[in-house]
Amino acid sequence: MTAVVAHLVQSGWSWAARDIAEDVIDERYNQLKKWGEQHHPDGTGFSYIDTHVDAVKRDNDYAAEHGGSNWAAILLEEIMESFDEKDEVKLRKELIQSAAVIFAWVEDIDSRKAVA
Repeated sequence: MTAVVAHLVQSGWSWAARDIAEDVIDERYNQLKKWGEQHHPDGTGFSYIDTHVDAVKRDNDYAAEHGGSNWAAILLEEIMESFDEKDEVKLRKELIQSAAVIFAWVEDIDSRKAVA
């Protein structure tokens, strides 16, 4: 167990998160089997995205302030920020943030099963 994982577990991060990571790795393996190693253009950084990103951020900020935030809207904001990015270093950071939101969303879904 890495020091980061140990810290996360001590901070309340569930061991169920490990199962999610394993599911993601399994799915990535399936993609590799089906499609092989892939290389595509990023397809990001178009100027028209700016307006949409700003609108999504405003909507999410408003929803968060008024108790109406939801996972789909949060993820959409992160994905839109990724689509807006031209710089590869910043794009990578935005994609990791998107992946973290997806991870958190799956954790939330799984926690509902534990409570039910």
